[in-house]
Amino acid sequence: MIVYYLMYFVAFILTLYGTKNKKLKNNILLWWLIGIFYILFIAFRECGGDYNNYLNRFNELSYLNLSQAISFGDKSYQFISYYINKMHLGFVTLTFICAFVSISGLISFLRRQYNPWLGLAVAVPYLIIVVYMGYMRQGIAIGLVMMGLVELSKGRFWRFVFFVILATSFHKSAIMMISFGIFAGKKGKLLKAIGVLTALVGVWTAFVSSEATVLWQNYVEAQIQSQGAMIRVVLNNIPALLLFYFRKEWKRYFSDYNFWKMIALASIASLFLVKFSSTAVDRMALYFIPLQIVVYSRLPLLSKRIISPLAVTYLILFFYLLVLTIWLNFATHAYYWVPYRNVLFNELF
Repeated sequence: MIVYYLMYFVAFILTLYGTKNKKLKNNILLWWLIGIFYILFIAFRECGGDYNNYLNRFNELSYLNLSQAISFGDKSYQFISYYINKMHLGFVTLTFICAFVSISGLISFLRRQYNPWLGLAVAVPYLIIVVYMGYMRQGIAIGLVMMGLVELSKGRFWRFVFFVILATSFHKSAIMMISFGIFAGKKGKLLKAIGVLTALVGVWTAFVSSEATVLWQNYVEAQIQSQGAMIRVVLNNIPALLLFYFRKEWKRYFSDYNFWKMIALASIASLFLVKFSSTAVDRMALYFIPLQIVVYSRLPLLSKRIISPLAVTYLILFFYLLVLTIWLNFATHAYYWVPYRNVLFNELF
């Protein structure tokens, strides 16, 4: 467990130091070092969630041709996996690529936040440790979606669409995020809606339709239960409610309220839907994790008239330390992550 606490306390310390030193936010070298730090722990691991399943599927590619390989899953992921396998580069090459894209997306997103270091601390317990280390395909999809969110924050709607479509080729569930882009900005919504509809049809035809029935059966009709889904959905609902409570302050300081309002509403809706199909809602709710990062990184500013920013920062830091501790000790599937194993320093910790 020490490794996971180390990953969190690096962000914890950076938050405390970065709060006092505002220039630290623009230190490119430091961001590179932080990125490498987390990539090493993610890419070279030999544990976590579906790690063994991914490894077994990777090894099975040796017996398939390209056409067969890409027919068994999300196209881009299978395509990259196939050629890494055929070039005998090893499974660690695949995990490295996934970790690199996932962390790159997160860092690009964090650097746009009011307090990026606090956002990093929020991301570590669940997004980095659970998702990035447990669900490789969806992890890389979320990383790409966050790259798209960065473009959207700059007013580049079609670049956002591109990144979401690319994310969809790694995990089909990312397709839903394309609709939220309509609520960013104030002009051209009709054109955006037409463009989104066209994109949805194209992506559905290319990636989703052939497996739609299977997805429906597995995720909805079969009522697959996802352990801890309710807790993870609740974690999204807390910042959703905070966004609405501080909406006046949010609108005063930031111009993206409409977009995050829709994400917050979707997060709240998921609370009522999770009992009907926990796995489906749980996987969709993973794309709402950026809401936690955005709200909590801004909360010290938004609530400064009520409580001091430093006090809010400490409350958030210790809350997520508690989340990490509870997950490591009581989560049903935490044993997939503990003990931590790494090909570079196997069982060192």
